[in-house]
Amino acid sequence: MDFKSKIKTIEWINDKKVSRMVDQLVVPYEYKLVDISTSDDMFDAIKTMIVRGAPAIGIAGAHGMALAALEIAEKTQDSEEFLKQLKEKAQYLKSARPTAVNLMWAVDKQFDYIKDSHKSVNEMVQMLIDHGVKLENEDIEINKKIGDYGAQLVPKKGATILTHCNAGALATVGYGTALGVVRSAFANDNTVQVFADETRPRQQGARITTFELAMDGIPVTLITDGMSGYFMNKGMIDMVVVGADRIASNGDTANKIGTYNLAIVANYHNVPFYIAAPLSTIDTSISSGKQIPIEERDHKEVTHINGKSVCAEGVNVINPGFDVTPAELIKGIITEKGVLYPPYSESIKKAFAEL
Repeated sequence: MDFKSKIKTIEWINDKKVSRMVDQLVVPYEYKLVDISTSDDMFDAIKTMIVRGAPAIGIAGAHGMALAALEIAEKTQDSEEFLKQLKEKAQYLKSARPTAVNLMWAVDKQFDYIKDSHKSVNEMVQMLIDHGVKLENEDIEINKKIGDYGAQLVPKKGATILTHCNAGALATVGYGTALGVVRSAFANDNTVQVFADETRPRQQGARITTFELAMDGIPVTLITDGMSGYFMNKGMIDMVVVGADRIASNGDTANKIGTYNLAIVANYHNVPFYIAAPLSTIDTSISSGKQIPIEERDHKEVTHINGKSVCAEGVNVINPGFDVTPAELIKGIITEKGVLYPPYSESIKKAFAEL
C-alpha cells in the first residue's frame, strides 16, 4: 500500500515565481504557508528555521538559487557577469547553516548545472527554475524508496519505533526519511507505533514529529529525551530510526543534538540503531565526523521557552545544534539505494560507484 502524507513542506509556485513553504516556527499551533520571493528572504528562512531538516533546506537552497538568478537577471544580461554574481549568491546561501551538507549539495548542483551551458541569461534562469523543481520532485521519490527499504527492517508486527528530532515530511519535501520508514511500515502494518523524543532545546519532536504523525493517523507517544533508557530497559522499544544532517565517508553521522546519547543507550540495550538519509547527505569529501562543522546556536534556545526565561539570569550556556554519532554505534544507514552496512567506508564507496 502506498502511504500518502498530507504534508508538502516546500514547493515552487511557477506563476508567482516564489518558493512556498510551511512556516515551521508556528507548528503545531498553526499550519501556515509562507511565500519566499527573494534570495535574502530564503537565507533568513533557512537561518531562522522557518524551513528545517537537511533535505528540505537543500531544496530551499535550490529554490534560493532560482530566486537569486531572477534578481541578477534584472540587473545584467551579460552571461559572465551573471555567473559571477550567482556564484557569490551561492556562497551566501550555503553559509545560512553550516552543518547540513544537503544545502551545499543542492546549491552546488544548481550552479554546476548551468555554469558551462553557454546559454543566455534568461535561458539559464529558466534552467535553474526547472532543475530546482526536478530536485524537489525527486526528493519525494527518494524518501519513498528509503521508507520501503527501512520498512523491511522492522523486526515484528506491532513494533515500536523510537525517533529523535524530526526527520519526517516537514524535514523533506514530503514523506520523510526516518518517518518515511515509519510511514512505509505503517502502510504494511497499522499496529506500528512511534515513541518520539521531545528533542530539546527546540522541541522538534514535540512540536513537529507528533504534529505530522497525528495528522496522518499514526500512533505516537511523546517522551522526554532522558526517558529512552527507561523504556528500552523495559523492552518497550524495538528499533531506533533517526535522520542525518551530514554523514562522513566512514559512516560517522551528525544529527540533532542528543542523537549520540540515544545511540549509546540503544547499543547498551541491544536495540538496533539506524540512520535514514539520502545519499546526498553523505559527504564523501570528509573521512570522519571530526571534520564536520557543528553549528553553535543562540543561547536563548536553552535559557528561554516561549519567550520566558527558565533559568538563573546570566548562567553560562553552550548550545551546539548537532552531535556526531560514531559509525560503530550505527547498525545500518538506510538510503534510496538500499541499506548500507559496516564497514561503511566500503559500502558508501560502492553505493556512489553505482550512481
